[in-house]
Amino acid sequence: MKLLAIGAGIPWPSASPFTSSARRPCMVAASTSSKAAAFPTLSDHPPPPTAVAIKERWREYQGDNNWEGLLDPLDSGLRSEILRYGEFARAAYTCFDFDPSSPSYATCRFPKASLLPRAGLPATGYRVTRHLTATSGAAPWLPFSPRTAWIGYVAVCDDPDEIDRLGRRDIVVAFRGTATVLEWVENLRARLTHLDPVVPREAEPMVESGFWSLFTSGHWSLRDQVRCEVRRLLDKYSRGPAPPVSLTITGHSLGAALAVLTAYDVTMALEDEGPSTTTVVSFGGPRVGNASFRRGMEEAGTKVLRIVNTDDIIPKVPPAGFVAEEEQGAAEAVETGEEEAGAGWRLPSWLASKTGWAYSDVGRELRLSSGRRTGNVVACHDLGLYLNLVDQLSSGTGGGCPLCPSLANAIRTN
Repeated sequence: MKLLAIGAGIPWPSASPFTSSARRPCMVAASTSSKAAAFPTLSDHPPPPTAVAIKERWREYQGDNNWEGLLDPLDSGLRSEILRYGEFARAAYTCFDFDPSSPSYATCRFPKASLLPRAGLPATGYRVTRHLTATSGAAPWLPFSPRTAWIGYVAVCDDPDEIDRLGRRDIVVAFRGTATVLEWVENLRARLTHLDPVVPREAEPMVESGFWSLFTSGHWSLRDQVRCEVRRLLDKYSRGPAPPVSLTITGHSLGAALAVLTAYDVTMALEDEGPSTTTVVSFGGPRVGNASFRRGMEEAGTKVLRIVNTDDIIPKVPPAGFVAEEEQGAAEAVETGEEEAGAGWRLPSWLASKTGWAYSDVGRELRLSSGRRTGNVVACHDLGLYLNLVDQLSSGTGGGCPLCPSLANAIRTN
């Protein structure tokens, strides 16, 4: 097996916000067959340059105005930030031990002190403060899959120059996507479940059972770990005349779903003691919860920017046919172009609530497309491809301008 850059002829991003000589590793393992060999390899691409200062506009880039005027065309500063957080998500893959025959399978290969440099990010200005693990509640034991696996990390910006460049101190929580058999099992548990099992009511927030299981299972759950570490960092850095503290949560695929759950939980748990802003930057994430869950995030001021590839099936699951129609659902579908994108029919709300399949999209969407149709589901979902497409959406130092007509028509926002 050899790691290859899956991009159907699209070059690896030539620009990244980190000053690093490291190449971006691909998230997908592919065999060196004649078909796979047509894709470019990592060594074909130059190192990325340094990022520019964004301190005057950081609140805009964190979604204070729901990214109005920044997505079409894509603002170059926001583009840099999306790529930067994409690199943090990529590092979560790089650190994970994927080898089932390894004694350290499903753990992080690197200690906290050297995690980011050894993952290819030597000059981020961030320091990893905690490893994160997730426990599956799907089955008590399987001989070929660990119940608990390393899923990501928490890092904080502690470099004075980077803090000045960003205009604040940033806490990052980064998650990888699905890697173990039990995580795949959890992905398939798509029925919605109440966040409060004691008093379940139809109007209450509900989320996908499998994602919630990974987030809350275990004696020291992923939810407990994140809450504890974010609170500790806020207590340490929010006192006195300190710069504002932001919380940015990023992830790809399953990691994107966990990022949304984390943002919701931290916002609700910390309330007034929380960070200045809480933002999710997700890549290729599936739907997570119902309309009540979405409204709860909006009312709490949590911002979610979903980067999706129109050729990727994962952001479309659960299938649009199982998304509940709200009172104004049909009008919203036309307004956002969802019907045009092939959303298909929708279940009546009464039937969706009975079946437990009343999903709703969360946040603002940056829609991308390679302009090519392919049956390779894995390639369309690859994080490397997502970063390629974002990288090509703008150039220069001002507002973004797409590089080619196919990409100019590929981005839609709703």
